[in-house]
Amino acid sequence: MNSVPKSRLLTLAAAVLALAVAATALVMVLADVATTSTGIANEAQQLPSPPAKGASEKAGTILASKALAVANPLYKTGRLADVNCAPGNLPAGSMVAYRRFLTRVTACLNRAWAAQFRKAGMPFTKPRLRIITSKVRTPCGAWNTGADGVYCSTDRTMYLMISKAQLRNPFPLGITRLVAHEYGHHVQQVSGIWSYYWAARTTAGRSKRLQLSRNSELQAECFSSVFMSTMKGTSLVTAADWAYTVSWFRKNGAKGWPQNDHGRGPTQAAWMTRGFTRGTPGSCNTWAANPRNVT
Repeated sequence: MNSVPKSRLLTLAAAVLALAVAATALVMVLADVATTSTGIANEAQQLPSPPAKGASEKAGTILASKALAVANPLYKTGRLADVNCAPGNLPAGSMVAYRRFLTRVTACLNRAWAAQFRKAGMPFTKPRLRIITSKVRTPCGAWNTGADGVYCSTDRTMYLMISKAQLRNPFPLGITRLVAHEYGHHVQQVSGIWSYYWAARTTAGRSKRLQLSRNSELQAECFSSVFMSTMKGTSLVTAADWAYTVSWFRKNGAKGWPQNDHGRGPTQAAWMTRGFTRGTPGSCNTWAANPRNVT
């Protein structure tokens, strides 16, 4: 059997360590749910409750907005635009490099999704980006312990924290995937997909709310994978690193979500693979999928 070069072993070991360090807590704050989890990068979505409405108005809102989720114009736009994203190197211990990396990845996402919205004939606005090094209170609420990223729909801002652990052991692919996932929630927000999500939640029971949450989270993860597919084969997204990342989610992606609001590990891996293989927003239509494929 051919031996593996020592340099390659060290590289793989560093990647595994970075994944483990980044997997301390995934936190999602909903109107009435707060849970924690593990993952390849710490994330949190802080989402405010929608304003209360009368029963008849709620029903009308649900019917009017459902088409934006199950038949959104973005689904017919084909492959996500390849914007030749190259955020550069991310050496350990460099705050300047880390900030530059997050900013460049966000700029790539802005260009790619802006082009996709133009193809769909839909208005588009970029999310705000705020890079922080310590916890802040967002318009959506208090910062969640252990979180490295938050998307707040109130001010449409991605809050990305550079933690000491991430700074010591950055894993560029995992960090890019995290930013793209949070950006996926922004896509849901500005495309109107979330208008159905929130309207439906107001009349749903616990089981249905968990299903709606899985639809939202699995779609955001699929959108993230669609973006990652535009960099397939580059030094940032090698075949080996991507396969390892998907395998990690398959085995560990649901371990910290006892309420199953993000989907089982194999389900997460399946939607990641689907988005990465097809490279189209239309491949991420969790809202029209058979419920057994969004479990």
